[in-house]
Amino acid sequence: MLYDCTKPDERARGIAAAVEAVQRGDLVVMPTDAVYGIGADAFKTWAVRSLLNAKGRDSATPVLVGSRHTLDGLVYSLSPAARDLVEAFWPGALTIVVQHAPSLQWDLGDGGSGTVAVRMPLHPVALEVLRETGPMAVSSANKAGQPLPRTVEEAREQLGYAVSVYLESPQFLDLPSSTIVDLTGDTPRMLRPGAISLETLRTVVPEMRAPEEA
Repeated sequence: MLYDCTKPDERARGIAAAVEAVQRGDLVVMPTDAVYGIGADAFKTWAVRSLLNAKGRDSATPVLVGSRHTLDGLVYSLSPAARDLVEAFWPGALTIVVQHAPSLQWDLGDGGSGTVAVRMPLHPVALEVLRETGPMAVSSANKAGQPLPRTVEEAREQLGYAVSVYLESPQFLDLPSSTIVDLTGDTPRMLRPGAISLETLRTVVPEMRAPEEA
């Protein structure tokens, strides 16, 4: 089912339908800052596996959260640098890689690496869904090797009936990809340049290393 979230009544029905779908382990497509994403309950192993199957790939899936406080429940501890970066750039285009709490029973397709890439998106529709569902495994809503979807119709053409609910909302789409920062070591390091520059990151965490720095 496709819902046009630019229409208030349809938006409310669509968000409710998406939340119900995620809670029962189905897949949904929703807008994020840059592209449409395909998402599933991060704690339902079969749902994450369905997501990876729908995309036609087997690799680690990032997690999106609906509030900064949710992060505290996912990690064993957060460094001062991590807290400063989250405070400065969430919600927004910053993905942080952290060590997740050992007690978490999930399989994000990473082979049990012990780390997770987490972001709080800026898009209001995504935030509404995430605040109801809790953490979701979310990847770009395209099949492996296919173009990134810039409209919900492009996502539906690729993913079809593998997804239960499609939420359409163009607001904020087409922004640059998120910057990825690794916070698992002694010194924070940018892994992938994106919407937030290295210079901007260093205004918050001066010791931030560039991707090419060992």
